[in-house]
Amino acid sequence: MVGAVTNGPATSGVGPAPVAFDDAMRSYEPVLGLETHVELGTASKMFCSCATAFGAAPNTQVCPVCLALPGSLPVVNGAAVESAIRLGLALNCSVASWCRFARKNYFYPDMPKNYQISQYDEPLCSDGYLDVTVDTPEGPREFRVEIERVHMEEDTGKTAHMGGATGRIHGAEYSIVDYNRAGIPLLEIVTKPIEHTGELAPQVARAYVAELRDLVRSLGISDVRMEQGSLRCDVNVSLMPRGGTEWGTRSETKNVNSLRSVERAVRSEIERQAGVLNSGGRVVQETRHFQENTGTSVPGRSKEEAQDYRYFPDPDLVPVAPSAEWVEELRATLPELPAAKRARIKAEWSLSDEELRDLVNADAIELVAATVEAGAPPADARKWWLNELSRRATETEVELADLPITPEQVARVVALVAEGALTNKLARQVVDGVLNGEGDPDTVVEARGLKVVSDDSALGAAVDEAIAGDPDAAEKVRNGKVAAAGALVGAVMRATRGQADAGRARALILERLGVQ
Repeated sequence: MVGAVTNGPATSGVGPAPVAFDDAMRSYEPVLGLETHVELGTASKMFCSCATAFGAAPNTQVCPVCLALPGSLPVVNGAAVESAIRLGLALNCSVASWCRFARKNYFYPDMPKNYQISQYDEPLCSDGYLDVTVDTPEGPREFRVEIERVHMEEDTGKTAHMGGATGRIHGAEYSIVDYNRAGIPLLEIVTKPIEHTGELAPQVARAYVAELRDLVRSLGISDVRMEQGSLRCDVNVSLMPRGGTEWGTRSETKNVNSLRSVERAVRSEIERQAGVLNSGGRVVQETRHFQENTGTSVPGRSKEEAQDYRYFPDPDLVPVAPSAEWVEELRATLPELPAAKRARIKAEWSLSDEELRDLVNADAIELVAATVEAGAPPADARKWWLNELSRRATETEVELADLPITPEQVARVVALVAEGALTNKLARQVVDGVLNGEGDPDTVVEARGLKVVSDDSALGAAVDEAIAGDPDAAEKVRNGKVAAAGALVGAVMRATRGQADAGRARALILERLGVQ
């Protein structure tokens, strides 16, 4: 996507020391290109009826078609085509009235056919855009990322190299292949070159992938779980001298699998390429592999051009020709898209830019919105998800959405507090019980005996004990120092394990001590 070359000797692998990011940005302008693969959540594969469930035993979700056995023929998955069109429409793309599949020829041991069925010069969707926002010290700044194409293809299998120290083929004793993933439907979303981002290039790349992830999730066509590989990003970077007009040679960092790593991959590649260019070297067009532990990349293979893949139309598959009527029917199924939803929520909930940003950064908008839909006030829903539950997610090292508690259950906890049946302290214990698998909030309250004690007969004994146990505080209250009642309320709360209604306990104490 990003072309041209610079002069000087070729440099790859271990080379000159990287340049500090700020220094690199004073000399060069980055040009980005992002290729994102979305694994669709269809029940069956792209060209056969094999299941697509994640985590199945190796090589149990395969058949003659996805194993490329002689005589087998592919059939297009209609649901995958529908998902591709819906995504293209959400990305403001034009949808082709006629397109076809091509064979992309290369040898990988985890691709049984030794070619991949993809689309080449005739993608299903093209010429779209996605607007993203990046926070800067001067305030939010919007960038329009133009989309070159959205095309359909099939995923490869998965190879694991065993016995080595790095998990890569070099130094491994043997390799094993799982073909369960081979043939799973993929959509590849390719951007046009992204220019004029300057020092914000890493944040723009991250913001784009995050916005694309949220968009795909809102369409319900993929779970976009980067840690499971259902959303993967290839990061292309080149550098152009400040004031220049010719793009530099690009590198492609493959299969980056987290938002944080997308940002780090762009930053580290800018620093690496700047070091190469400053030393008089020439950046090599190649693929690279991102290293999570170091935040840098290592070289893979020299990058092929399109002609090296020897694309040609697949003779076993008929063209795809969606009618204009069908496309419009699919357009009508599009949900409220994330950007519009954020704008609506910000207005309806009277959020500041900072409060909205906190929700976005915590990946909590959908969870909070669902909690509000279940009956909780927006402020309470935000408080629980951004504070208590975010802390639990961090402690257990899981995503917020993966906590074993639903928005409906959080809304019920909020309601119990509002009714006076729970204090905030007791509510946290209820949440503990739900997270521990003890049942829904009402079940936990009943099983643990956590309801607030508010009737006078139940509180009376605890109030009397508190007064008898702290005569000095009681005397101060009688003498008009009402603030001293706090110590007695505390004693009541301790005696009732925090279940007393503190307001009613205070009223009874003052009544007992003759204070109006």
